[in-house]
Amino acid sequence: MSVRTQRIVMNGVTGRMGYRQHLVRSILAIRDDGGVRLPDGSRLQVEPILVGRNAEKLAELAERHGVADFTTDLDEALADDSASVYFDAQVTSERKKAILKALAAGKHVYTEKPLAETVEEGLEIAEAGRAAGTINGVVHDKIYLPGLVKLKRLVETGFFGRILSVRGEFGYWVFEGDLQPAQRPSWNYRAADGGGMVLDMFCHWNYVFEHLFGRVDSVIAKAVTHIPERWDEQGRRYDATADDAAYAIFEVGDAIVQMNSSWAVRVDRKELVEFQVDGTHGSAVAGLFGCRIQPRVRTPKPVWNPDIPTDQDFRAQWDEVPDNQEFGNGFRAQWEHYLRDVVAGTPHPYDFMSAVRGLELVEAGLRSSAEGRRVTLETRTS
Repeated sequence: MSVRTQRIVMNGVTGRMGYRQHLVRSILAIRDDGGVRLPDGSRLQVEPILVGRNAEKLAELAERHGVADFTTDLDEALADDSASVYFDAQVTSERKKAILKALAAGKHVYTEKPLAETVEEGLEIAEAGRAAGTINGVVHDKIYLPGLVKLKRLVETGFFGRILSVRGEFGYWVFEGDLQPAQRPSWNYRAADGGGMVLDMFCHWNYVFEHLFGRVDSVIAKAVTHIPERWDEQGRRYDATADDAAYAIFEVGDAIVQMNSSWAVRVDRKELVEFQVDGTHGSAVAGLFGCRIQPRVRTPKPVWNPDIPTDQDFRAQWDEVPDNQEFGNGFRAQWEHYLRDVVAGTPHPYDFMSAVRGLELVEAGLRSSAEGRRVTLETRTS
């Protein structure tokens, strides 16, 4: 069995997502399992080059995980002709200039989302990607997760009949940093650093909705900052200038999608995100891992009576969709998909332009919130 090696410049691996999901649970896991199996039966082994601002942290990570190469000089890493893929997990505000450098160096580019801070910047990156002629991709991890894979299967088999509505709940309580340290980086709550719930999560919701139901036609949104002050990683108080919650109604074809996203909510559901899909023939509630269904023939017939306590256990009236396959880490699954596309020279379906559509939804949502009106997404990029 033949094995080839793909060296990957990985920028931003000292951050939470870059380290845990992309380096450890994706690239190093692929390396330790002997590489990505390709369609012809051969394997593609991976070898990361770690890039960041803190040499001491990079050295410690490299030693801990048996990585040979690391540097604080991005230009040096991009000049390495043996590494043809660049990955970016930096803060959003630093992403554009690094990706443009990588494209100019002829690299394939895979990046965390958001692709950029604005549609204009996203289109600039996408145009540079077209000019470079390399394979580009943007993280769309959620559609690779078990719950949404099962939900997609239900949609494709016609389980729902005509889909009427979707209700989504996402979020959890992120500590302010004074009573307990916050479990998210402080930059997420500063607008100047690319923080904000709408910029972060509407990019996700756009590709999830596209994947499952179709493109978003319009949005009504309200973005708010519930917690106006927080404390950073050094215990210093700062003003939270970015929105930490967003409440929205999206029109997707004939379906109405309601989506609540908040870092100031306490969880009373099975998973940190859940989507309830209601159709004429059945309903489903899907999280990132589980998916429960209630077909029309199993739907109970409750009667509203506020004078008598209900004797029905409504949650027991749903059936769990079995796994029926082995599911792995969603981030790793997309990495493998992307790397196969790089080897084959085929466009990755979740490319820069798909990320630009997410930014279009971000800008429409923020405009809706600022102007207090429904915003139609009239010009859609393909």
